[in-house]
Amino acid sequence: MKIYAGNLSYSMSSDDLWKTFEEYGNVESADVIMDRNTNRSKGFGFVEMTNDEEAKSAISALNGKEHDGRALNVSVAKPRNNNVSRGSYRY
Repeated sequence: MKIYAGNLSYSMSSDDLWKTFEEYGNVESADVIMDRNTNRSKGFGFVEMTNDEEAKSAISALNGKEHDGRALNVSVAKPRNNNVSRGSYRY
């Protein structure tokens, strides 16, 4: 199951995100999304867990929990909408 993790501290790395979620089960991947231009965290990331029950447990436990002074926003990730323009111009 893919999980959205928002309102992350800008100092949180992908490894930190992994460690936060692995307390609740087997983590397949954890990625903090970085800004291409500044190479700074955008304050959110995605975690994939192999077991749906463990993922639901992590979401329940971590949503609203304070981490580095910020209340985490954790939920099931929504499918990416590829029809939305990402700022590119079409002629």
